[in-house]
Amino acid sequence: MRTQLSKALQGTPDGEAADAIIGKCVHCGLCNATCPTYRLLGDELDGPRGRIYLVKQALEGAAVTRTTQLHLDRCLGCLNCETTCPSGVEYGRLLDIGRRLVDAKVARPWRERLLRRLLAQGLPSRWFASAAALGRALRPLLPQSLRDRLPVRPAARPRPAARRQAASRRVLLLAGCVQPALLPNIDRATQGVLAAAGIDAEYAAGAGCCGALRKHLNDGDGALADMRRNIDAWWPPLAAGAVDAIVVNASGCAVTVKDYAHALAGDPAYAAKAAAVSAAARDLSELLPELLPALRARLPAPPATTFAYHAPCTLQHGQRLAGGVETHLGALGFDIRPAPYDANLCCGSAGSYSLLQPGLAGELRDAKLRALGEIGANCILSANIGCILHLQAGTATPVRHWVEALEEALAPV
Repeated sequence: MRTQLSKALQGTPDGEAADAIIGKCVHCGLCNATCPTYRLLGDELDGPRGRIYLVKQALEGAAVTRTTQLHLDRCLGCLNCETTCPSGVEYGRLLDIGRRLVDAKVARPWRERLLRRLLAQGLPSRWFASAAALGRALRPLLPQSLRDRLPVRPAARPRPAARRQAASRRVLLLAGCVQPALLPNIDRATQGVLAAAGIDAEYAAGAGCCGALRKHLNDGDGALADMRRNIDAWWPPLAAGAVDAIVVNASGCAVTVKDYAHALAGDPAYAAKAAAVSAAARDLSELLPELLPALRARLPAPPATTFAYHAPCTLQHGQRLAGGVETHLGALGFDIRPAPYDANLCCGSAGSYSLLQPGLAGELRDAKLRALGEIGANCILSANIGCILHLQAGTATPVRHWVEALEEALAPV
């Protein structure tokens, strides 16, 4: 597919990058077969191929409208189409460029602007934990839609960290933003599992949100600011060789941190550091193969339950790490089973998508829960806080991070 860039975009980074991406597309349409919104809506413009044409028109200087914006907004960014594409089209990068171009030309309704601003400023804020605590206190007074998204705070399960002098290696953990406030036991379980394998997991003062939330909301400058702040916090121990990895236990955050090198490639002050950070970033599931011997020794018996497993899109398609959690927990004796069909499809969480497109997100969640329900499990596991919260809002079956189930199965120190 060829693009005739408008004069305004000729020679620009966005224009040249988009032109190269579109040039790989042979408009075969295979991507539509695995696109959740195309399967729901049946509209060509709500599938990857149609959205590529919309971005192409914007690049060529054609008028863009609110309708153009809505079709791009309805994309989950799940990247299932990239996994499917035989031509290697980097659809996700093209979508980011297209949304920037369209948002620069099409004003959103004021209610939408307000919601996006509140989400972009509120969720990554240090005040979010206080707001969540207030919400829990006022839970009976909240509308059902908010109660569904505000989990009851679980009882803390402290686990002694590995003693520094006994640790075989040290890693940094991403502090994150929403997860410590809503589901803090995911982080505690992560430290417990790593400690069981002799790994000391530390947090760097000053680090916070990975930037994914603001990126989802098309706040590019805010996302880059989050990334630079994290790099500044992580760089001293990383550069000194005091840690050998940055471990992330939310797959949506992991795929973002691994993309720091691309996001900051044009920043001379941060490009090299961003590349080093991305190279050091590891999804928690990537550590499982080396943890197995130590964990097996600490596992008296695998849990006597069947777990249903939902692999987030950011793990399957963003990081291309499909199958790892199931394989390695299975090697420890866990009975963990993916959905019997459509396991590759998005659950509808997709960062802020479930808040901005609740109707479509709810349909996708219900379809996912129907598929997982056929397993007959009494617990659903996943690997990303967004998916966990979104799925939990639609079912009475407990939905948890896989590392929590693993940590609970280990014998105490």
